[in-house]
Amino acid sequence: MDVAIIGGGICGLSLALNLRQRGISARVYERAPEIKPLGVGITLLPHAMREFTALGLDDALLAAGIENRESCFFNRFGQLIYKEPRGKFAGYQTPEVGIHRGRLHLILYETARAKLGSDAVLLDHDATSIEQDEAGVTVSFNKRESVRADLAVACDGINSAIRKRFYPQDRLAFAGINTWRGVTRRKPILGGRTYMRVGSILTGKMVIYPIVDNVDAEGNQLINWMAEIKRDSFAQNDWNKPGNLADLFPLYQNWRFDWLDVAQMIRDADQILEYPMVDKDPIDTWTFGRVTLAGDAAHPMYPRGSNGAAQAAIDARTLADMLREHSDPRAALKAYEAARAAPAAKVVRTNREYPPDFINIKVEELVGDKPFDDLDKYISQDELRALSENYKRIAGFALADVASRNG
Repeated sequence: MDVAIIGGGICGLSLALNLRQRGISARVYERAPEIKPLGVGITLLPHAMREFTALGLDDALLAAGIENRESCFFNRFGQLIYKEPRGKFAGYQTPEVGIHRGRLHLILYETARAKLGSDAVLLDHDATSIEQDEAGVTVSFNKRESVRADLAVACDGINSAIRKRFYPQDRLAFAGINTWRGVTRRKPILGGRTYMRVGSILTGKMVIYPIVDNVDAEGNQLINWMAEIKRDSFAQNDWNKPGNLADLFPLYQNWRFDWLDVAQMIRDADQILEYPMVDKDPIDTWTFGRVTLAGDAAHPMYPRGSNGAAQAAIDARTLADMLREHSDPRAALKAYEAARAAPAAKVVRTNREYPPDFINIKVEELVGDKPFDDLDKYISQDELRALSENYKRIAGFALADVASRNG
C-alpha cells in the first residue's frame, strides 16, 4: 500500500511516522518551499504526548520545551481562583509540555526525513486536485508532475484545498473573537513551570505559559502569551499581518499584579501575531472513496484547551491502525472515519460552548466583575475542580482516558 499525504504539518508528519511504524509506505507533499521554525507557542497535553511518545519523540520534545507542573486560573485583578497539578504531577504517565510550535514542527520534519528518507517528504508541492479510479488516486500539483498512490489523506489544514473540493460551500465560522499571540523574554513567572489563564472572554482574557528555558543564558525564559478579545464588531483579524500593539494594549494596560506586570510583558514582546478565532461546523463524512481528511482539514477547532495538535495526532495513529488492520484501503478509511468523526466533533463543540476557562467565566458571573474577599462564599474549590474535570472528560484527556489509547 502506498499513501499520498497532502500537507507536511503536525498531522501529516505524524501520520507518515505512524505509517512507517506499521510498515506502510507513504510520501508527504508539502506546499511550503522550506520548513522554518515559525509561529509561537503550543501546549502538548498528556494525550498528545502519549501519541508522540509512541513515535519515540518524547525525549526530544521535552528537551526542546518546558514541562508544566501546574495550571492556575486568575481573575483579571490577578487573584488566584483555582489551581491544579498537570501532567505527571497530576498522575498522568506522560508530561504536559509547553513548546515553540516551530521547534515541534522541525523535530517532526527531521525525524520523518531520517526514518522515511529525504525523498519521502517533498517540499514545494502545492496540491491542486485529486482524481480517483478503481485502482488508486492521482494527485495533481501546481507546476509539478502528478503522482499516483493507492489512497490520499488531506492534512492540509483549516483552509484545506482538498476539503473544498468535496465541500465547495465550506466556510469558516467566526463569532467576533480575535486573538493576538506574542512571545516575550523575561524572568520565570511563578517558578517557571506554570500554565496561566487570566480573566475571561467577557472582559478580556490572557493565556500565558513558558516555552523555552534559559533562552539567553541569563536565566530568562521565552514566555508565550495569547490575548482573546470579543467585540460587538465582526471585523476579523488577518493571518497574514503582524499584530498591532495598539489593537489590544488598551484593554490590558492596567493589568499589573504583584506576581506579573502583564502590560509590560506585552510591550516587551519580541513579536506579535494576530489571528481570528475561527473553526468550522463539524461534518460527519470525511472519507470519499480512496480520499480522506485528517487534522484541521477534518475538524478545525478553536485554539482553546490546546487540543488541536492532540486530536491531529490521534487521527494519525487511528488511521495508521485501520490501514494495518484492513486489506481494503477504502474500508480502512471508513473505519477511521467511524472511529474519529464523532469524538472530534464533540471537541469542536466543547471548545465553542464550554471552553477550559469556563471556571473564570463562572467566577466572574458569581462575584461580578470585581475583586473578591473570600471566594468560598460564592463557590467552593471542589466545585471548581469538578468544572475542570468535566472539561477534561469531554475533551478526551481525563486521566482514565489518557491511560487508554482509545480515550
